[in-house]
Amino acid sequence: MASSRSASAGPRAVAADPPGQRQGTGSVTGSTRPPGNHRRLWRHRLRRDRALLLMTVPGLLLLILFQYLPLLGNVIAFQDYVPFLGFRNAEFVGLANFRALFADPAFWNAVANTLIITLLNLLLFFPVPIALALLLDSLFHERIKKFVQGVMFLPHFISWVVIVALFTQVLGGAGVINQFLLRHDMEPVHIIGNASVFKLLLVAEVIWKDAGWACIIFLAALSAIDSQLYESSAVDGAGYWRRMFHITLPGIRPVIIILILLRLGDALSIGFEQVLLQRDSVGPDAAEVLDTYVYYFGVQGGNWSIAAAAGLFKAVVGLILVLSANKVAHMLGEDGVYRRP
Repeated sequence: MASSRSASAGPRAVAADPPGQRQGTGSVTGSTRPPGNHRRLWRHRLRRDRALLLMTVPGLLLLILFQYLPLLGNVIAFQDYVPFLGFRNAEFVGLANFRALFADPAFWNAVANTLIITLLNLLLFFPVPIALALLLDSLFHERIKKFVQGVMFLPHFISWVVIVALFTQVLGGAGVINQFLLRHDMEPVHIIGNASVFKLLLVAEVIWKDAGWACIIFLAALSAIDSQLYESSAVDGAGYWRRMFHITLPGIRPVIIILILLRLGDALSIGFEQVLLQRDSVGPDAAEVLDTYVYYFGVQGGNWSIAAAAGLFKAVVGLILVLSANKVAHMLGEDGVYRRP
């Protein structure tokens, strides 16, 4: 048997090189096409994919007009900008705006509040859509599953004005909960307007509004997991929790890492409208974030250049966070935002 296998393997091992391949170099003659062939191949692909390329033109134009062209406005962060003079006639001041920005205690207070809220969102909000997706995926009755999905997705389409009003009506000093407590001779709870729990209140509002909508991506990731893995593991005696930790969570791990990376890139951008509507109830010390700092100090205060410096600082920090987290994803064996070169 061994001799027959070795005899059959011998011809493949000593097979002659394919025609046109140089022995010892591994290169194939004729593999480098002349420039004319490359141009013809490019024109062929252009004609073949012209419909798809035309479909991308509107989105590309919107991306250029509203994402890339506004980046040129960052030049005012290095100028003494006055709106009616324009950036062409503004005086160049170098890094003076950044020095004034970093010397402002209100700016660092806004940075600290922003980072704390971002950390709370990662710790408290991010696991909720995953848990909801796992719960929905475990439902077998399709009508119940669709009903629960509709109920969870609906708050995403409600404006922050309505959501803040709803939370005030429920958790406010004269809200439903406090009225119930007073009727039963119990002490009322102070949530709305309480600076010590304001950040947790923001996270609770975000969870109620967007957790159901965010679980759509995880539901799609769960549907991509091969069902035969669950069947074979059940045959081998694996229970629900073992299947979750060894099949489900590893199956959606790439999606989790990608979403964490994207969230870190937007870490310093907290919901402007949500915070703005509740800032006055607790004061700027507890509620000021970078976006509201730019609005009040830059737009209302007329400090356009310093506000632009704050926005540029936020973008640079977001870029550093994304690149750092992407490096960690590569160390964990995941592709991240881009594949390792």
